[in-house]
Amino acid sequence: MSRLIRNFVLAASLAPLLAALPACASTPAQRGLIVFQHVCAACHGMEHVDYGDMAAFGLSPDAIHNWAADQQLPNGTDDNGDPKTRPATPTDPILSPYPNEAVGRLANHGLLPPDLSRLAMTLPGGAEQIRRILLSYAPTPAGVKLDDGRYYNTALKWKHIGMPPPLQDGMLTYPDGTKSTTQQMATDVSAFLNDVAHPHVAERRRIGVYVLAYLVLMAVLTFVLQRRIWKSRP
Repeated sequence: MSRLIRNFVLAASLAPLLAALPACASTPAQRGLIVFQHVCAACHGMEHVDYGDMAAFGLSPDAIHNWAADQQLPNGTDDNGDPKTRPATPTDPILSPYPNEAVGRLANHGLLPPDLSRLAMTLPGGAEQIRRILLSYAPTPAGVKLDDGRYYNTALKWKHIGMPPPLQDGMLTYPDGTKSTTQQMATDVSAFLNDVAHPHVAERRRIGVYVLAYLVLMAVLTFVLQRRIWKSRP
């Protein structure tokens, strides 16, 4: 039974390492968070998501705190009736960068950039449609006239969108060395938005992996134990 015990101890010792893998491994959703921070957050918020929720994508507590602290949120008025602000905290939602709807529309030719926290759930086609839109900008065909602030996009039935092309090859540097092509960034940020829109899916997958690993381990141990019992019989 000594080998059986050693195998069990080895499996137990590997558990902390396996548990740490999702936080340090580079996944499309984790790279998508980088795209959101450096590109999407310039115009969009995620009001149903807190800064602290980004820990699920491998962001460290210090990184979360620093990101939040760079954002200013309304904080009532001072003694003169002027609006005050305060730095955001990890428990605050990731709000739109615009102080109000009117400013958002003024900065975007009358259109208000949508909140992204549930876009992958509410947009027909979900995350794949987000990816398709990001990759479907094209020059305006001859004879087609678009209003100011509209951009030709073949992914939409009306063939135009109010958002300028947000992605360009090489505009970001991924820490894991992945090339930041437009196609790669579109894939990554759509994966990120899909996970944000379905916050419990990733946790269920993670739990499922651990449960399966546990069942496999128990099956192996049971098999080894059963063989030893049968061998010990006369």
